[in-house]
Amino acid sequence: MKKFVCLCFPILMIGTLFCAFQISSPKSQAINSWIRINLMGYQPDASKVAVWVSKETHLPDHFELVEQRGGKVVYRSTRIKNFGKYGPFVSSCRLNFTEFKTPGRYRIRVGDIYSPELIINEDVYRHTADFALKYMRQQRSGYNPYLKDSCHTGDGYTLYGPMPDSTHIDVSGGWHDASDYLQYATTSANAVYHLLAAYRDFPEVFEDHYSDNGLEGKNGKADVLDEADWGLKWLLKMHPRKNWLFNQIADDRDHKGLRLPTKDSVDYGKGKERPVYFANGLPQGLGKYKNRATGAASVAGKFSSAFALGSKLYQAYDMPYAVLLAEKAKSAYAFGLAKPGTQQTAPNRAPYFYEEDNWTDDMELAAAQLYDLSGAKKYLQAAENYADQEPVTPWMGADTARHYQWYPFHNFGHYELSKKGYEKTTVYYRKGLEKVWNKAKENAFYRGIPFIWCSNNLTVSFTIQASLYQKLTGDQTYEELAQSNFDWLFGCNPWGTSMVVGLPEWGNTPKDPHSAFTHLYNYPVNGGLVDGPVYGSLYKNLIGIKLYHPDEYADFQSDLVVYHDDFGDYSSNEPTMDGTASLVYLLASFDHRKARVSEVQKDHGALIRGDTKEKKIALVFTGDQYADGGIQILNTLEKRRVKASFFLTGRFYDRPEFRNLIGKLRKDGHYLGPHSDQHLLYCDWKNRDSLLLDQNRFLADLNQNYRAMAKHGIRKEQARFFLPPFEWYNGQIADWTKQEGLVLVNYTPGTRSNADYTWTEPGKKEVGSQEIYTSILDREQDSPNGLNGFILLLHIGTDARRIDKFYPRIAPLLDQLQKKGYRFVRINELPGISNFQF
Repeated sequence: MKKFVCLCFPILMIGTLFCAFQISSPKSQAINSWIRINLMGYQPDASKVAVWVSKETHLPDHFELVEQRGGKVVYRSTRIKNFGKYGPFVSSCRLNFTEFKTPGRYRIRVGDIYSPELIINEDVYRHTADFALKYMRQQRSGYNPYLKDSCHTGDGYTLYGPMPDSTHIDVSGGWHDASDYLQYATTSANAVYHLLAAYRDFPEVFEDHYSDNGLEGKNGKADVLDEADWGLKWLLKMHPRKNWLFNQIADDRDHKGLRLPTKDSVDYGKGKERPVYFANGLPQGLGKYKNRATGAASVAGKFSSAFALGSKLYQAYDMPYAVLLAEKAKSAYAFGLAKPGTQQTAPNRAPYFYEEDNWTDDMELAAAQLYDLSGAKKYLQAAENYADQEPVTPWMGADTARHYQWYPFHNFGHYELSKKGYEKTTVYYRKGLEKVWNKAKENAFYRGIPFIWCSNNLTVSFTIQASLYQKLTGDQTYEELAQSNFDWLFGCNPWGTSMVVGLPEWGNTPKDPHSAFTHLYNYPVNGGLVDGPVYGSLYKNLIGIKLYHPDEYADFQSDLVVYHDDFGDYSSNEPTMDGTASLVYLLASFDHRKARVSEVQKDHGALIRGDTKEKKIALVFTGDQYADGGIQILNTLEKRRVKASFFLTGRFYDRPEFRNLIGKLRKDGHYLGPHSDQHLLYCDWKNRDSLLLDQNRFLADLNQNYRAMAKHGIRKEQARFFLPPFEWYNGQIADWTKQEGLVLVNYTPGTRSNADYTWTEPGKKEVGSQEIYTSILDREQDSPNGLNGFILLLHIGTDARRIDKFYPRIAPLLDQLQKKGYRFVRINELPGISNFQF
């Protein structure tokens, strides 16, 4: 926490905001116009917009992309949207080059003005989430792997608790909050949740290069999980008993000059021990000032959601630990129920603290996660009730807010409930996005975030919410807005600088952040997200700010907003731990988006088509009760050297008469996967969002399917793709599948292949084999991408009542498609799906 003085100021939405970048230092160029870009680069299929800003009134009528080497013009466009004055600029406009998708290195040219090097590549964000973890490790309290030394091992002695004041309690560990060494449970628990959610949602982007103590060396677990676990173990110390929960270590007496954490000599009256504040739900403050606490649910809810998600993820690694986390999730939730309201952080000598005023969002997320963990409907009902109490995070659309007044800055609970079919929360998300858009659309940077303290943290959270909304709905209305906010963080802003230390390595990033590590010892704080720009009015009223160097961005400061890459500006240039943890999630999500380049298609969370650029098809067969086509299908495949995938129920695997067939499938090298044990119907045919079973039954049935497979020597890790029974499922089934480390797949729609099981009965007519055959070839001929990436589903057996069996048609179908150049591959080899990492 910084030395706060002014905590809220109005946004002056004057005309427009501008993202710009320059070729060199602002003061070294006698120019009056600049082009700002995302310095990391752009993915080919993403929205791509640069911002041109000028201190002159002239406006460009076109712009060009030129090759970095050679200067060849590769793209020329008039897609320019003009805006008026913004901050120090007289004019500005957006240069849209979204339609240009060719990977390479370029620069944008407007007349004689050039942007910095512009990169287009699907991997531009690769490894960036892991890079941000560098700062998280550097912030560790207890053993600090960056310094290879320990600090704050004496923490601490209790205050405000049911035990006598000054009782010793071991709470060493966790993370320092920013460039001071206070530790807050509310920001730490939020950080833990974001790290866990990043791994849950995007496991494939993370790697293993560090051990759990933060030192280099693989330990068989993704580094993001190691970092989350560091936070979880500290939270366990801060919640040691059902009725004990602590909120904070140390207070603003910490602000006594610069030093490394291992050299911390601040004395709180008990030697090496620091005070540990109990979350009693009442106003606290040992000195002149007190906070306005009204309860403890805000912090308890954050504990609970972090523990619950941790329990879910750690079931695959350490079941006793997962059980412990589940117990703590429930006890923390109960603690919050008993103390509704907000537990703000405690000041001492100064009137500055985290002034959180909302808490129902925290309990909503906790209840939603507990429902995921236990399946108990009481938690789902509670989560929905909490969601309705705060539909939109209140800072969205506002011009002002006190410091951390509405925290977390986006509501993950709405996302979790929306996945479970509570559609109101999707509407709530959209309302928040629309409030920000109504301000953003007035300026060239699409900037609708208030320039209050930690504006970059708000920017990250808003972009996450926009991304989650699009993921839930497929609605791309706010895609350009989300990308613009992401671009702002990495150089498309008035100063042309990234707001993340050291990212990108080749770009203009903070060099002089407000950090003792850098200021005293020139240690970089790589990966740290700095606070971000603040209102000019806020900056001018701060106490104790003194710039140590001439302002390199003087040409870009204004009464509207300022940012300084100077140690002396603690308001805009101090990295924060929780902001960086949120950034890890955001970077992971943008890295994950690269799958769009190969045009992988999804439906309700299942992968339904691979890369449409390659002429490869995954031929899949499902089976439950029947296998009358098995031998004929095997012979057809063997003769043409085609490998297919077979998704069979536990009942199929257990049938003695099918044992030899299964053995032959394995011997011939086909893929064998699960299709549920008892071929259950997961959701209502007419109301897809209505589940017909809970998670426990889903998992019990699926695990029984795997046990049946194990009798044939098929291990779970060999069969991670899962095709649901009846090919009917919803987003919740997809989420449960993902939580198990599996990938849900389904057939590609557009042909009648999956109707090869039908037979004529009252009210239904058998779909003939010729109709099925023709539909497949017609789709191949009529679709722009043919059957590229197709998952073509048939059945290994059908009811005897079906007269016109399709099995004889498979051979000519394969012959036809092979002549057209198609290759048949197993599901785990289908491009765009095969590279999914578990």
